[in-house]
Amino acid sequence: MTRILRLRLAAFSVACLVPFAFATVPALAAGGYGGGSDTGSGSTPVCKKGSVYDRKTQKCVKQSGANLSDDDLADYAYALAKAERYQEALEVLDTVKDQNSPEVLNYRGYATRKLGRLDEGIGYYLKSVAADPQYTQVREYLGEAYVLKGEIGLAKAQLQAIAGLCGTSCEEYRDLDSAINAAPKI
Repeated sequence: MTRILRLRLAAFSVACLVPFAFATVPALAAGGYGGGSDTGSGSTPVCKKGSVYDRKTQKCVKQSGANLSDDDLADYAYALAKAERYQEALEVLDTVKDQNSPEVLNYRGYATRKLGRLDEGIGYYLKSVAADPQYTQVREYLGEAYVLKGEIGLAKAQLQAIAGLCGTSCEEYRDLDSAINAAPKI
């Protein structure tokens, strides 16, 4: 299973698995300005503040004592961001050793954009694209940020890059195309 597919399966559908152990958070709908590629059949539970989900033990553990991989921390931070717990997502991302991984930069961009710090988010997205130009999810999110800024030409450039990477039927292309088409016409 590819890393991107694993990330999607792990992070896109946030649900409650054990009563009272996890906060119940509905999965967010995909598309438009909402932030894109959110579908998937797997889930990463979102724990109460100060805890993180450990896939090995399949339970929430205290964040301060957790010995989780960068991938696990990044996946969990993304799940928090999709659950609209953006500041907590950034705090988890702060604990990742490799701060320059494309996924960490992308998720940091997503959380900061959702906190209203659009230009800061774009800066993280651009660093992620530089680190991995083939990473279609970051191109989708960067394009959505450009749509929010009213820079439709830059958003369309990201759409074209996505088309070159995965075609026009992949989810990232469809979601960014929808965001561009939903943008107010000037």
